[in-house]
Amino acid sequence: MAIKYLVMDVDGTLTDGKIYMGQNGELVKAFNIKDGLGIHDILPSLGIIPVIITGRQSKILENRCREIGIEKLFQGVHEKDSCLVKIASDFREVAYIGDDLNDLTVMSVIKKSGGIVCCPADAADEVKNISDYVCHRSGGDGAVRECIEWLRKRQAK
Repeated sequence: MAIKYLVMDVDGTLTDGKIYMGQNGELVKAFNIKDGLGIHDILPSLGIIPVIITGRQSKILENRCREIGIEKLFQGVHEKDSCLVKIASDFREVAYIGDDLNDLTVMSVIKKSGGIVCCPADAADEVKNISDYVCHRSGGDGAVRECIEWLRKRQAK
């Protein structure tokens, strides 16, 4: 079955996991331009819809999503598996990339349903252990683009 959705975590996946905070809250997040191009240009050519589910809330993320064409953005979500049912009725059509323990539940649900789970090279060991693909790149350093390229090659077969 073809993948229709790439669901992504943010901190530690699309970013290096660092959050720069000043006295008034979050100031800066760094995003990789190659990840952005993969999401904006490559995913649509594959017929894959980009989705973000994240436990944090960030205006910075909203701006980045607007910039690279991500319309399905779910912030402040602590039960990612419950949110997933709002996105896809068949989890075999879902690929997910995440990096830490808060991603394990949703990753397990997707994997058990026949979907695909991936993670950056610097993901938690528990996440690496259930992943179908462990990227060579770390979060925020092109891991999402690498995952997209892997999905492209996989779908071409």
